[in-house]
Amino acid sequence: MGEFELIRNFFAAAPCAQAGEGVALGIGDDCALLSVPAGEQLAISTDTLVAGVHFADPCDPFLLGQRALAVAASDLAAMGATPLAFTLALTLPHNDASWLQAFAHGLNLMAQHCALRLVGGDTTRGPLCLTLTVFGRVPTGQALTRGGAQVGDLLCVGGELGNAAGALPLVLGQRTAEPAIAEPLLEHYWSPKPQLALGQFLRNKATSALDISDGLLADCGHIAAASAVRLQVAHDALPLSSALRAFLGQDGAHQAALSGGDDYVLAFTLPADEWPGLLAAHPSVRMIGQVLAGQGVLLVDAAGRDITPARRGYQHFPETP
Repeated sequence: MGEFELIRNFFAAAPCAQAGEGVALGIGDDCALLSVPAGEQLAISTDTLVAGVHFADPCDPFLLGQRALAVAASDLAAMGATPLAFTLALTLPHNDASWLQAFAHGLNLMAQHCALRLVGGDTTRGPLCLTLTVFGRVPTGQALTRGGAQVGDLLCVGGELGNAAGALPLVLGQRTAEPAIAEPLLEHYWSPKPQLALGQFLRNKATSALDISDGLLADCGHIAAASAVRLQVAHDALPLSSALRAFLGQDGAHQAALSGGDDYVLAFTLPADEWPGLLAAHPSVRMIGQVLAGQGVLLVDAAGRDITPARRGYQHFPETP
């Protein structure tokens, strides 16, 4: 099977690659053509996933297809964007029809869940690597950004934290657990659900936002820096699942929530008067802290004492002393 036959069989024929709203021209030409209504802006984000770095190699290709697109689509949620389309650049070590079929199936299911259309990409030979670029649309001036948090705002998250980090020992085969514990953790790792509806609801309400990919404390640091404020996180307010607590214990669950990556839930700041309406519309959100004058991120215990850990999250290229 050659490159173009591969594209036709596994990607161009998929339901997510068919014509849809906002896609004037999809797969088959040198470029795709996207239509954005007047008064809206195009939101664009690219994510690269490398075998052995972002996911175990080998792994289930169906699950990988789901996860790869969900990770990319989460960036649209963080900006409050409505999903439009995506491209896929796929580097493969060899042409394996069964692997491609399973991968394309997982990718298509997540694409349909997120209302994203596959409009193009590339295939090459080499070590397994996926690069996805997602496109969304957002009313002009209403995109959520990392800058804008105000002193007195609430610091909130879209739901439970740490589940994906808790799943990692299971993914890597380092530990096992009974299904009632393992399944919800693995579900969050392999099939995160981008909080697209929440992001769109937060337009004109939240003052800043991002999705948590590298750990709560590390990512909150980006909001603090962009907004020139201090974010204070209450240790006892972190939303932890019962499965995570059972698997890692109380201390381990807190550590996973604070510095573990791959949560893909939103962290955002919000004026206090917006909180009741937000909670009514999205009951899974949790308030975990507040915005103060100053800089950086501070973790405090129930008595208000600074217990900020040295390790705050994942970095591909850690800073050298």
